[in-house]
Amino acid sequence: MLKVENLSFSVNEKGAELNILSDISFDVKKGEMLVITGPNGGGKSTLAKVLMGIEKAESGKVILDGEDITDYDIDERAKAGIGFAFQQPPRFKGMTVDKLISLAAGEHKSEAECCDLLSRVGLCAQEYVKREVDNTLSGGEMKRLEIATVLARPHKLCIFDEPEAGIDLWSFSMLIQQFEEIKKDENQSLILISHQERIMQMADRVMVIEDGKVAGIGKRADILPQLMKQGPSCCQYLKRFEDM
Repeated sequence: MLKVENLSFSVNEKGAELNILSDISFDVKKGEMLVITGPNGGGKSTLAKVLMGIEKAESGKVILDGEDITDYDIDERAKAGIGFAFQQPPRFKGMTVDKLISLAAGEHKSEAECCDLLSRVGLCAQEYVKREVDNTLSGGEMKRLEIATVLARPHKLCIFDEPEAGIDLWSFSMLIQQFEEIKKDENQSLILISHQERIMQMADRVMVIEDGKVAGIGKRADILPQLMKQGPSCCQYLKRFEDM
């Protein structure tokens, strides 16, 4: 379904080349849920941006359903079937929530349909459907709204960057339910970047990114015990929701 081959990305910082991603290779099967975890600053969010086309890889390939999309920009990748929820969602002054959802869906969504999507991510629908997507919305509200926009249409691959960030326990439970529903759809694959143990427990496979490299990848039942055995240096980025 998704195949990533030898992906590398670097930035120029104060005249020096800084490697952010080095020779990353992995695949995601159709209907599979892959959770990517690892220390902060290890390159996880950058990898998500490269997969979505927000950042351009220096080398390597990204292949979706046998189609080489390496040179596709963010719009072309979205049309190819990739949905992405940012770690820090953008705001759109002057645009209302219902219009944003319709735009994300690629078709007009009725108020009832918008309310259903908002309810699925833990937002009180009637209070939000006509609100502007501006600075009056908190970070947690923006996070849930953006996840609703991803859910507004089916995708071949959905990428969520730390979906648990900035939300309360009840909303987190609602999100878990949505991920479970997507996971039941054998035509959609999921990549979730997360430190949350509860999310990792849902994964088919877990991949650890550290210092811009794949430090480990395998079945959940094999990788999670290894992470726990490595002690505080590793477990510091494995979190339960109540510890956040």
